[in-house]
Amino acid sequence: MPNRVRAALVQAKWTGDAQSMIDAHEQHTRAAAAQGAQVIGFQEVFNAPYFCQVQEAEHYRWAEAVPDGPTTTRMRALARELRMVIVVPIFELDGPGFYYNTAAVIDADGEYLGKYRKHHLPHLPGFWEKFYFRPGNLGWPVFDTAVGRVGVYICYDRHFPEGWRALGLAGAQLVYNPSATSRGLSSYLWKLEQPAAAVANEYFVAAINRVGVEEYGDNDFYGSSYFVDPYGRFVGDVASDGEEELVVRDLDFDLIDEVRTQWAFYRDRRPDAYGLLTEP
Repeated sequence: MPNRVRAALVQAKWTGDAQSMIDAHEQHTRAAAAQGAQVIGFQEVFNAPYFCQVQEAEHYRWAEAVPDGPTTTRMRALARELRMVIVVPIFELDGPGFYYNTAAVIDADGEYLGKYRKHHLPHLPGFWEKFYFRPGNLGWPVFDTAVGRVGVYICYDRHFPEGWRALGLAGAQLVYNPSATSRGLSSYLWKLEQPAAAVANEYFVAAINRVGVEEYGDNDFYGSSYFVDPYGRFVGDVASDGEEELVVRDLDFDLIDEVRTQWAFYRDRRPDAYGLLTEP
């Protein structure tokens, strides 16, 4: 596995339809590949608007199968062509009445490695996710990819430290956190929680947010996507808070071993004392 990985993420504005949104992300992926990127991740339910601002059954139409649906199939072909790992967040249909907020992980040879389903679902004005999704039920997978061990945590998940730690215990080196986060009460947490998670769990985090105001609500998604290293430092600049942007950064995975030697959090854990944390 390479110790230095060129990684990318995309924060995008809703184009108005799924096909043009997928086309735009393919263009961004090709641009990232031209810059030497080896892995890329997209925002939460990237090929749809963030329809959870409303509770309307018509939005089940955005769902599709994973991995056999058209979007994952197309991204597998793109990954194979460009020799890139791609993290693809999708509204998943897993049979009648079974819907999940999901991210598929595709290796650089186009192989579908598996998926993560969002565990924690908000249900409040602007974020009516329990109307659409079932809670995730596939645990906290970490995927062996061409660039290293990659995990996924999705949006509201980031407020819960347990999943971050589970990914670290499973050996994650890079965790993508695709999101749909708008200006409001938790805005100041955006640049606080994910660097803190990177430090506490000693790996890289890719924080991806949508950008712009969309047609199914008035949430103003503020972008500001970034990569953060295991010391909690931003890798390069944080992206724009108002414009679509492709972010490409070099990640030095040797920092993971370095920080785990200096700050021996995994050595000093006390799982024997944490029983209370698993009680309802």
